[in-house]
Amino acid sequence: MSKYSRKNSVSDNVKDDAMRLARGTQKPGQTKEQTKLIAQGIQKGIVQYKKQQKEKVREREKKHKKAARRNNPGKNATVRVAEPVAEKSIKLPWVLLLLSWLGFAAYILLMQ
Repeated sequence: MSKYSRKNSVSDNVKDDAMRLARGTQKPGQTKEQTKLIAQGIQKGIVQYKKQQKEKVREREKKHKKAARRNNPGKNATVRVAEPVAEKSIKLPWVLLLLSWLGFAAYILLMQ
């Protein structure tokens, strides 16, 4: 027999959340047993939702790993190579700055 039982794998937080939600939707005249049954249903829903989300994450990770293997078949680690910056992109801000200063100087001279 295993050390950890899967039967009681629900955390206390999930149980508390389920009970809080069941009490929040409780109707007048509802017995405690009915509230407990509703809480158990909510708890099962929460557990099922978490399982689905874990499964989706696993599938996304598998797809990501497959894509990474396809792109880099011989390499385990990805190496990034710095791309050279184009000369035009470096000169553009300086040209714009020079034009703005020339325009400012022309405006000052013409206003006098």
